Amino acid sequence: MKVKDVIKYLDSIAPPQFQEAYDNSGLIVGQSSKEVEGVLVCLDCIEEVVQEAIDLKCNLIVAHHPIIFSGLKKINGSNYIERTIIKAIKNDINIFAIHTNLDNVLNGVNGKIADKIGLVNRHVLNPKKDLLLKLAVFSPKASAEKIREVLFNSGAGQISDYSNCSFNVLGKGTFKPGENANPFVGKIGKTHHEDEVKIEVILSKHLLNSTMEQVRIHHPYEEVAYDILPLENTSNVGSGLIGELESEIDVNEFLAQLKQKMNVKVIRHTAICKNKIKKVALCGGSGSFLLSSAKNLNADIFITADFKYHEFFDAENQIIIADIGHFESEQYTIDLISDGLKENFSNFAIRLTGVNTNPINYL
Repeated sequence: MKVKDVIKYLDSIAPPQFQEAYDNSGLIVGQSSKEVEGVLVCLDCIEEVVQEAIDLKCNLIVAHHPIIFSGLKKINGSNYIERTIIKAIKNDINIFAIHTNLDNVLNGVNGKIADKIGLVNRHVLNPKKDLLLKLAVFSPKASAEKIREVLFNSGAGQISDYSNCSFNVLGKGTFKPGENANPFVGKIGKTHHEDEVKIEVILSKHLLNSTMEQVRIHHPYEEVAYDILPLENTSNVGSGLIGELESEIDVNEFLAQLKQKMNVKVIRHTAICKNKIKKVALCGGSGSFLLSSAKNLNADIFITADFKYHEFFDAENQIIIADIGHFESEQYTIDLISDGLKENFSNFAIRLTGVNTNPINYL
């Protein structure tokens, strides 16, 4: 099993196309062709984690945060980033980061937090646009079922929790094969009429090339007729998450449960302007940019991290802001990643880091 096999799985649960423009997810250090001896999962890949990987004989580190965010002009060990990179290279340690792409999928970082605090009826808090296409493939009637199967198996036709979604219209297709053609039906130089089905599906942009490759392989026609239309529809991909508790509870009880379930020592929060908590918005890591979205959707509380002093005023007694800390909000991401790896790979060890990489301490 090679590094690229692990990457292929990780990319399938959090496609790299979903990461933010500023991000640097992916293979940070190493070569995808290397054999995997063991995997160490962490939130932050720092020097101590690289040493831990060496000691545990794990030559692949899967981290949530990329150790390199911007370009390095020198690598001489002058800071912890450079020292970490040098140590990893010297010891043939591969480092892979799965960051905002894992933040932006519903069952990713925020889904794990929602699991911990018991949210149902979950949706993306701030969905992304321009990620979806409508693909229409024209198929002879007799082959339509096979083409639908190919489309669905390629990831097309997924709308929220519904799969295999398509719209089908029966019509009459016409074509006249040229003298160099090799038609599936019809004769050279004669216009042919064929009963065809127009199969329409919703498709994520990043799946288009691989989907059309499969369609061309399985479609009976020498030349496949198809349409691609951009959509303004929002996707089920984006920042943050909003959901509901099974039943509303007293705000103080909710905050006490939040501390316990998320293993939090301190919650920085705004004025308690709600007596009961039912609708909960959240964002692992730095989420202050989503406050307006949480307010617009009438959330009772917004759980996130890294709010600045003046940003707390923006709650304006309409919502409770609960800042639980960056590390604290994302700490269970390593369980999310490792659980998925263990379910899909059994021929090498998968370890969770024992290093506490939280740079913040509390008295």
